[in-house]
Amino acid sequence: MNLTRMAYRARQFFLALRAVPAPEEVAQARTILTPTQMALFSRLQASEQAHALAVARRLVAQGETDPALLIAALLHDVGKSCFPLRVWERVWIVLGKVLFPALSKSWGNDSPTGWRRPFVVAAQHPMWGAKMVAQTEASPQVIELIRRHQDRLPSKPASPVERLLGKLQEADNEN
Repeated sequence: MNLTRMAYRARQFFLALRAVPAPEEVAQARTILTPTQMALFSRLQASEQAHALAVARRLVAQGETDPALLIAALLHDVGKSCFPLRVWERVWIVLGKVLFPALSKSWGNDSPTGWRRPFVVAAQHPMWGAKMVAQTEASPQVIELIRRHQDRLPSKPASPVERLLGKLQEADNEN
């Protein structure tokens, strides 16, 4: 991770500390999500809700209207609600990825207990979230977008889903 990326992560971290979702944006999310999906969204921490709303807002500002993309934007991190992270654990993830990139990746393959818990949540929340969202009768496309939202994509999208995934990742990385 280079210095620019570290500075970006530090800024993102400090903004997240005081992020609270705007009531009008939560109301807008209710027009996109089903009641069951909204219940999942409500399980996210306030900073995660604000992040998800910012990702969706960015996509809409870019002219994106695909319902699957907007639903995935709002629910892409819902797997984190299985094991909510504390502030110090978020710091630990960033430091671990900077100082021990290969090790931090392998720590994510463990079970979500002990000091490795934050790395496991960071690595496995897409899969957990996809399973949770699948229970809401979401489309296969929404489920795939959530499950793959951290996957490395080829430089040229090979499918319509990969095009949407690229848009989701870009908006996620900028927020």
